[in-house]
Amino acid sequence: MTTPPATPEEPVAVPPEPAPVSDPAIGELAELPRGTVTVARFADYASAQQAVDYLSDNGFPVQRSAIIGTDLRLVENVLGRLTVGRAFVAGLASGAWFGLFVGFLFTLFSSSSWIGILLASVLVGALWGGIFGALSHALTRGQRDFTSRSSLQAGEYAVTVDAEVADEARVLVTRQNWRAAN
Repeated sequence: MTTPPATPEEPVAVPPEPAPVSDPAIGELAELPRGTVTVARFADYASAQQAVDYLSDNGFPVQRSAIIGTDLRLVENVLGRLTVGRAFVAGLASGAWFGLFVGFLFTLFSSSSWIGILLASVLVGALWGGIFGALSHALTRGQRDFTSRSSLQAGEYAVTVDAEVADEARVLVTRQNWRAAN
């Protein structure tokens, strides 16, 4: 039995809100908080985390809360000058780790001296890593002669909860602040 085609007069079902955003980095659906109320604001993440931990310790349904960082900025701390020699040493280290991994795989399928295979793999990996590290840095011709570490920081962290449980969360956060002040 076939169903008749839809007529133009029939209403089309529309979802009430946008679908959750898929984040391949975490492999699950991440939803932006909707219908939430900010119950506290903090200057650092540790304080916001401490507040949510206090809510959890007091039986609050923390699955209905979120910590939201705002005023985001990228901070790059320069660690030092990068020379061909330092690039060679860094390449040695990463090549040795890769050589250790490959050597371990070779020892699994070999009946020979496993220690010899492992040492040879580490040495060859370190040598090639050092050469490639120095060569790749030399080919940049001074475009980036420093090493650095980047971090994402927020100017403020807000603890938000669903509107239905906001009063309970405010009471608990106020109690936590009162205890911390005394």
